[in-house]
Amino acid sequence: MGARFRLGRPTKRARELRNNPTEAEQLLWLCLNGGRLSGLKFTRQLPIAGYFGDFVCRSAKLVVELDGSQHVETTEYDARRTQEIEAAGYRVIRFWNNGLTSNMDGVLEAITRAAALADRAPTPSPSRKREGSKK
Repeated sequence: MGARFRLGRPTKRARELRNNPTEAEQLLWLCLNGGRLSGLKFTRQLPIAGYFGDFVCRSAKLVVELDGSQHVETTEYDARRTQEIEAAGYRVIRFWNNGLTSNMDGVLEAITRAAALADRAPTPSPSRKREGSKK
């Protein structure tokens, strides 16, 4: 009975991506794995909206993407991908691989800030009624 629920799930491809990370993905994973970054739990190569998020923090609804030089030529695809992942309820933040290697502390700080924004409760909209408008 359990096997039928697994049909169509991209488990094999996700596993392949996790087993063959880029050098930048390996570096970032060393900082994210096991809740090392502010206790946040990340998953690698999680399927969302038909795409794979490089690093996903489910509790913060945050996807961290690392882009290499090949992404210079795929900006339209990346924009559509980001839009669909965001439509699934996640926030997407992107970093260039060379930005990660040259400024790891800055990248980790940006990830922490983005996750913290998710923890904040939304501000309620002000009432549309004006004071003193009783009739």
